[in-house]
Amino acid sequence: MINYNFSISEMETDQDHIHVLAECTPQHSIPNMVKVLKGISARLLFKEFPQLKNKLGGDHLWSPSYFVATVSEHTEEQIRKYIQSQKVK
Repeated sequence: MINYNFSISEMETDQDHIHVLAECTPQHSIPNMVKVLKGISARLLFKEFPQLKNKLGGDHLWSPSYFVATVSEHTEEQIRKYIQSQKVK
């Protein structure tokens, strides 16, 4: 297994997107991290649910867009609570 040297410390889904709080060093490339997360999750989901490819009309699970914001020790708990509140009801 490859170690990408970043970790997901919080994650929750909404109806059409996902919120992730990831921990990494300043040297990490955010676009590469997003590419890894989208690629691995798509492969795992298509493997477990092959019918998804037909429903999606191709093999693209994720939109190419994403939003990223940095977090400080002063805002981390607030961001963590926000992500936890996003659970689909």
